Amino acid sequence: MEQDKSTKNQPVPSTCPHCGNGLTPWQQVLLATDRALVCKKCWYRIILDVYAETKLKPPIDDKSKHKED
Repeated sequence: MEQDKSTKNQPVPSTCPHCGNGLTPWQQVLLATDRALVCKKCWYRIILDVYAETKLKPPIDDKSKHKED
């Protein structure tokens, strides 16, 4: 699976944001790939927000395009 370029360049934290425990290089790779990881020290769920940088388009209302008079 190919990741979006905006999420590939997003920095991965080297420590747990909750307890400050250092993440191993392997945990950092897993976090960069899966975008979620659980700290083994405090069991805090680290989730990287992948939707913060992408702009979601609102749904298109097809009914308004096909109105018949």
